[in-house]
Amino acid sequence: MPGFRKLIVLSAFNRDDDGALIPAFEPRCMKGEETAVYVAQTLVNDYAGVVVWCREGNVTIGEQGPSVILFQSGQVPEFD
Repeated sequence: MPGFRKLIVLSAFNRDDDGALIPAFEPRCMKGEETAVYVAQTLVNDYAGVVVWCREGNVTIGEQGPSVILFQSGQVPEFD
């Protein structure tokens, strides 16, 4: 449908010296769910936590659906 888009995001996290979770790099927009999950799986041994999430929305009217976690490993901050 026109205006509908699916945002797929890959994020990874490390712990700082105080133990707080911090982003390991800027969130990466991915083109497909399978690719995003595959890449995330290759990162699980390098970071404290890795997550792939998606959200559908209608950019024409600025409406967004809920975030759905497609893959999660380790420790990641809570988000909506």
